[in-house]
Amino acid sequence: MVCDRCIIVVRQELDKLNLNYKNIQLGELELTKPISSEKIKDLQNRLQQLGFELLDDKKTRHVEKIKSSIIQLIQGIEAGELNKKLSVLLSDKLKMDYHHISSLFSSVEGITIEKYVILQRIEKAKELLMYAELTLSEIADELGYSSVQHLSQQFKKTTGLTPSHFKSLKKNMRIPLDKI
Repeated sequence: MVCDRCIIVVRQELDKLNLNYKNIQLGELELTKPISSEKIKDLQNRLQQLGFELLDDKKTRHVEKIKSSIIQLIQGIEAGELNKKLSVLLSDKLKMDYHHISSLFSSVEGITIEKYVILQRIEKAKELLMYAELTLSEIADELGYSSVQHLSQQFKKTTGLTPSHFKSLKKNMRIPLDKI
């Protein structure tokens, strides 16, 4: 789950199956009691039809928590935190050593956390550029970049376009967050 709408959809499916839950957050679900393997398969099938999947392996669950934390950070839930050191933020939030977090993420995803964060930041920059409500300087500041030049360099390296050229295209070239 990568957004609040995803949580709503999952909540609706849980309600349809009469499954009670204690906690539902981005990428995480805690049921009030264990359920039968038949109910698990039913939930899994329903969620797969909606483009979700149940994760039952511990490594994958941890990586999804890492991704959810990064997405929350980039998408503005904790926007003021972007200027702090990523390793400290993730270690504090996940209660794990950053070296372990980084190794786990890279082994499962095949890219570094830093590269994933850059991809997320560039997607957010694309969104903000399409809205055309902020200047490039304001976007750089909002996304925790040290300068417009730094944002522009990462944007061009990632997309092949300058932010100005991207903005002038006037078409949606964004990648859904769950596809990054």
